[in-house]
Amino acid sequence: MSDNNNSKFQPTPHNSARIGDIAERVLLPGDPLRAKFIAENFLEDVRQYNEVRAAYGFTGKYKGVPVSIQATGMGIPSFSVYVQELVDFHGVKKLIRVGSCGAMHKDLKLRDVLVAQGVSTDSSIVRNTLGDAVNFSLIADYDLLSKTVENAKNLNLPVKVGNVFCTDRFYNDYDDVNGVFGDGKKSFNDRLRNHGILAVEMESAALYLIAAAAGVRSLAVFTVSDHLLLKEYCTAEERQNSFGDMIKLALETIIED
Repeated sequence: MSDNNNSKFQPTPHNSARIGDIAERVLLPGDPLRAKFIAENFLEDVRQYNEVRAAYGFTGKYKGVPVSIQATGMGIPSFSVYVQELVDFHGVKKLIRVGSCGAMHKDLKLRDVLVAQGVSTDSSIVRNTLGDAVNFSLIADYDLLSKTVENAKNLNLPVKVGNVFCTDRFYNDYDDVNGVFGDGKKSFNDRLRNHGILAVEMESAALYLIAAAAGVRSLAVFTVSDHLLLKEYCTAEERQNSFGDMIKLALETIIED
């Protein structure tokens, strides 16, 4: 990690944006093509400020308000780099992740919109940041959360609100009854479901932790792209282009004061 104090005034190795290129309000898709899709279809007066590592970044206006779209890549390590730089070097004050998730609960269906009130995780990011003595609660900014729920009502868009599980592994054996606990009883996913976990994803623990430390506002909003119980899946193209309800909801929320 660089400790170059001048990095605040020049592009970083991961992002060619200069000071002033990025708005104080940022949407965070993981997929760079989703970032491009959002910029081209929802923003006006768009300019691209980054293409380093294909982590596309754009700034434009939504209903006259400056908003940036920054792709983050997959997983906590990649996501953390971009979010940390956004708050440390570019003065970003509001961040909303617009991502995909895998539903783990029968009350969700494919393409439903889910808002993460809280995040549970198997990542060591909290322990590495705060030490072993604290089980830090990873929670959304209440103001962004409540405004999102209200905006969803105004848009006549049903949303689910609850706890999600942020994992370090996309491929795992959590549904193997004997794979994690080896006791022949409930699988790890069953135990998560029994504790109210609605879906699984791979980035939001970093978002809520970094935002809390920086004193900025953050929220994670998802579209269900996979269903672990029903074995249903969106195609790669659908993941890029069919999440319009989530994107509009996030934009309506992030432009509010």
